[in-house]
Amino acid sequence: MEIKVDERVKDIIAREGKDFRVCTTCGGAVILPVEAKIPKDSDHRISIGDQTLFISIVQAQHIEEVTEDMFYRSICSNF
Repeated sequence: MEIKVDERVKDIIAREGKDFRVCTTCGGAVILPVEAKIPKDSDHRISIGDQTLFISIVQAQHIEEVTEDMFYRSICSNF
């Protein structure tokens, strides 16, 4: 399984300097900081510099690319 990560997403994660997780909400896939949604052992992991993007096993089955519009803006800062 290969999931593409948009360059803008990589830039945001690098700038924020922390790990994020793609998880499921009633509105679809969202990217949240791991402080808001703790990673699970079953998550798919993608290294982005010194950070990790965790992708829930449920979302990993359905998405082909992680895009900027998946960020949940009310929790994440300044992007």
